[in-house]
Amino acid sequence: MNHRTTTVGLLLTTALALTACSSSDDKADDKPKAKPSAAASEQTQKDDVARSAGLPPKPDAAEQAKLIRALQAAAPDVVRYEDKAVNAARNQCMAINKDGQRLNWLASQRFTYKDVKTTEEQGAKINDVLKATGFCKV
Repeated sequence: MNHRTTTVGLLLTTALALTACSSSDDKADDKPKAKPSAAASEQTQKDDVARSAGLPPKPDAAEQAKLIRALQAAAPDVVRYEDKAVNAARNQCMAINKDGQRLNWLASQRFTYKDVKTTEEQGAKINDVLKATGFCKV
């Protein structure tokens, strides 16, 4: 019987001590928190820098589907890996928007990955598609 009373007493004491530790007066809650507006501002700055470099934003699902169809018409193999094709298209836009040199060669290099080989002729078609669809507009 004595053991039960002691055990119950210990449990009650522990519960009270834990309750006291989780008080809302705790100083840990007073730590400054990052403002959401600061994070949004930082993201806006990154977007502005990307735009000024000629990099279009990541397309939404509908825009991506349109881009993939257009790229597939120009060079069917390049869309085998859709994420890579979208990233390559965005990067190619930087060269197009900044009046880069040897655009067809650059496209052939950007759209060659893993087991996909892209020629300069296909690169020219890809450049035409990127311009015609307006994908590269920033």
